[in-house]
Amino acid sequence: QVQLVESGGGLVQAGGSLRLSCAASVRTLSTYGMGWFRQAPGKERVFVAGISRSGGRSYHADSVKGRFTISRDNAKNTVYLQMNSLTPEDTAVYYCAAHYRSLDIVAMAEYEYDYWGQGTQVTVSS
Repeated sequence: QVQLVESGGGLVQAGGSLRLSCAASVRTLSTYGMGWFRQAPGKERVFVAGISRSGGRSYHADSVKGRFTISRDNAKNTVYLQMNSLTPEDTAVYYCAAHYRSLDIVAMAEYEYDYWGQGTQVTVSS
């Protein structure tokens, strides 16, 4: 069983930055591909960014490309989401997720992920 705990959310002004962290309670995080999703009020949860097991591959949704960066530190069992140039449209609960695959791939669909964190709130004021 994998437990994921997100942190780093909060209230920030438009144009500001936040870095989310996701700590995983696993022996070896490098066996899991990781992703970030978000759910805005009244909307469905959507993919934000994903990173492969090794960290060699990553993918960001068009809505955040160039502003957000996913990264991972397998030695620390932690995944990060650096968020810059935030806008009110980025306001959402952000979820960290993990998927167990033998391939070094990036997963972008919710159904591909096996474990989820509880989420952390990000609020961007205008």
